[in-house]
Amino acid sequence: MSDCKQDILEPLNIADCFTLAMDEEIRQDGLAGSLCGFGLELSQSPDIEKLQQRIHHFSQQFPVALASLQQRGKRFYWCKRETPPQLFFQHNCTDNQAEHTFQKDTVKQLINHKQKREETTAIEFHLISNSTKTTFFIRWIHPFCDARGIDLILKYLSAEDTSAFTQGNTQPLVKQQLDKYSWWKKLTLLLKGKRYIASIDRFESIQPFKSEPPQHLNYSIYKLSAEQTAQVSKLARKQVGLTGTSLYYIGCLMRALDKLNPEQLGEAYCAPYAFNLRKQRALSPLIANHVCALFAQAPRELVQDRNKLFAHLKQQNRDVIRQQLDYAFLPLMWAGSWLSLAEYGKVLRLTSKQKERSSFWFSDIGTLDIPSSHFLGAEISSLFHLCQVTTPPGLAFLCCIYQKQLTLSYNFVEPLASPEQIEKLHQLVLAELLDES
Repeated sequence: MSDCKQDILEPLNIADCFTLAMDEEIRQDGLAGSLCGFGLELSQSPDIEKLQQRIHHFSQQFPVALASLQQRGKRFYWCKRETPPQLFFQHNCTDNQAEHTFQKDTVKQLINHKQKREETTAIEFHLISNSTKTTFFIRWIHPFCDARGIDLILKYLSAEDTSAFTQGNTQPLVKQQLDKYSWWKKLTLLLKGKRYIASIDRFESIQPFKSEPPQHLNYSIYKLSAEQTAQVSKLARKQVGLTGTSLYYIGCLMRALDKLNPEQLGEAYCAPYAFNLRKQRALSPLIANHVCALFAQAPRELVQDRNKLFAHLKQQNRDVIRQQLDYAFLPLMWAGSWLSLAEYGKVLRLTSKQKERSSFWFSDIGTLDIPSSHFLGAEISSLFHLCQVTTPPGLAFLCCIYQKQLTLSYNFVEPLASPEQIEKLHQLVLAELLDES
């Protein structure tokens, strides 16, 4: 590895040190690292020549897409490669017997592909086709961008005029926010963040699955009907208010997990979730990751009472806003960025008693407004997204709404969990979402 600074494009920003620490933790579990995926199910193959051109233009305007993530001393940097990597791949099914599983098998191979971090491409675009189905699948390493960034990249690829999309100010938004505070305010926030973590760690987090040596990530995708989605939205507004939909999904999964494994050891369900530093109407896809540092936590006795659970989660959320607990994590993230990945990973994952902090991972993209018939000549019928996850907990629950339909993505590590268990879990989640339990 060269020590020459001429090949450095930019340093890894503070928020992404957080996700890189999780990448290291996932790799230490024997999995492929913090790889994420976003898939569009298409009615037909898009204009491939135009798609290749748009991907090329994207990589030229945002050269970090071609970069290698490398460590120089104690810090990490996006660096130029001697040979730019290939970004676009086509996969065509040639075996009629495998057609019904070809899409999923290919996606699983891509999301579980193990490479050294320095060799892993920041982002790749895959067109997966058989005689009846086409999937456009984007795979990226999490420090590169977040799922909202992928939303913007899709819009970039779809746009006839990309002049509005800019590289933007590359100064990390964590640093921009911290620079607004005096040192006394930063210290106050840091102490507040530490107290918040200590309060979370009073309870031992319930782990959803048995402990087994992890092998690979699998996933199950479920799409609710427009009618079901409208009912879920109505119930969410009733239980947690207009801005608390994510808390509704989290609470429903907590209750479903408690019914799936009622004898599981532990005292409370604890789910890390993201607060968003991305600027409103941001036009740069690559800056301003979500920052996953807050926690929705509920003791088991509260989880078993639906109304009390949602009142509790709603109050927790109010306290976060009132006490600025989201911004209280920013000084801690700055400090964590100076730790080794192993040290930072332990701080993020483990309580003071060296117990796993989270019961599951959670992400809610919200409502996507990708045009349904504007992806290079192909209509989008549905979408899904994926992420690797540490073991434990071995479970990530991802949500988004597209074309007025809620999509639920269960990402689970086998053999800790099986597809059959996830099917049972989904039926319990669905009953909770629709208040049919």
